[in-house]
Amino acid sequence: MGKDVIIACDFASKADVMNFLDKFTDCKPFVKIGMELYYAEGPAIVKEIKARGHKIFLDLKLHDIPNTVKKSMAVLSHLDVDMTNLHASGTITMMQAGLEGLTRPDGTRPLLIAVTQLTSTSQERMEADLLINEPIDKVVMHYAKNAASAGLDGVVCSPLEAGKVHETCGEKFLTVTPGVRFADGDIGDQSRVMTPAQAKEIGSDYIVVGRPITAAEDPVAAYKRCVAEFVG
Repeated sequence: MGKDVIIACDFASKADVMNFLDKFTDCKPFVKIGMELYYAEGPAIVKEIKARGHKIFLDLKLHDIPNTVKKSMAVLSHLDVDMTNLHASGTITMMQAGLEGLTRPDGTRPLLIAVTQLTSTSQERMEADLLINEPIDKVVMHYAKNAASAGLDGVVCSPLEAGKVHETCGEKFLTVTPGVRFADGDIGDQSRVMTPAQAKEIGSDYIVVGRPITAAEDPVAAYKRCVAEFVG
């Protein structure tokens, strides 16, 4: 399995995302469809982008009682996505139910990964807002071990934690890392960030990059720069 750059297509409409994807005439980037676009356009936008030849990470972060997550994942299994996710904080039982729902009758399924702690969550906010007083890296590793125990393929985590996740859960356990910014870029609302080259060095398997590409003056050049730094 090779490393890859996933573009976070956080757009509000079909017109906006298609206008963006039209710029990529000589490549088909792996893209992330998140809540904003999915809620605006529904399953049809997933099918249309897939039909264009893009791999898709459907980023809906399911978190509910196990039966609801199982049934929801069964619906999502009919969309031809390559990766989807849920919240590790929903418990091992919920993650197992999600995996069961996502698996099609023929045994195939998209990759399923779990969100550990959002990259916008700092140690201070985790303690003050969530009443979790353990060090954030310990919390992330505990959630990652739970996800592995549930049979998931990997986790979403900060690139700062990717190397330790591999040490804890094995090299084949995927790390999908947002919070990546160019060295000369703005970190925005992310608290725990790293450059593409640093993410490569520490062992991220996939990096998810949004505004540094989507808001760039030349998005295609920014994407190719990201690929060059991360994939090589």
